[in-house]
Amino acid sequence: MRSALILFCLISTLALADTSGVIRLSDPVMVTETHEVFGAAMPTGVESMSLAAVVEQSQALSGQAVRIEAEIVQVCQKKGCFFIARDGDAVARVRFKDYGFFIPTDAAGKTVQLAGRIEKVELSPEQAAHFAEDLGQPAPATQAPVFEYQIMATSVQIPLG
Repeated sequence: MRSALILFCLISTLALADTSGVIRLSDPVMVTETHEVFGAAMPTGVESMSLAAVVEQSQALSGQAVRIEAEIVQVCQKKGCFFIARDGDAVARVRFKDYGFFIPTDAAGKTVQLAGRIEKVELSPEQAAHFAEDLGQPAPATQAPVFEYQIMATSVQIPLG
């Protein structure tokens, strides 16, 4: 009898499991008919800027809170702990404040709003290799430090569908 109960529970769990391969380690803090918000609530009263404009003004905006619109081009496939945002030629890695939330791993291709702070960061060869691995890419061939723009996000608003 106990074996049958265990087998029933296992089959029920498998039937309810997400078979799409999408990893969602964080619940949204808000859901509307059009979008989900992860992290904190999206700040209001702050004008949104394009990622290209923020990167262009990165020295002046370094460390300041900004609201940005950009396309997600890649998401960490291990757990959604960062993504690569793009707007034209401007590219930035978006990480999440205090490693406190994650986004769904199927968010690539969506144009999002995010709030956070931008800075230009030097990655060690080890960090660059780690990030590449999390994206399912080979490690960079160079052992020289790599510089990139990073945004430490407090909120990410992702459209549904």
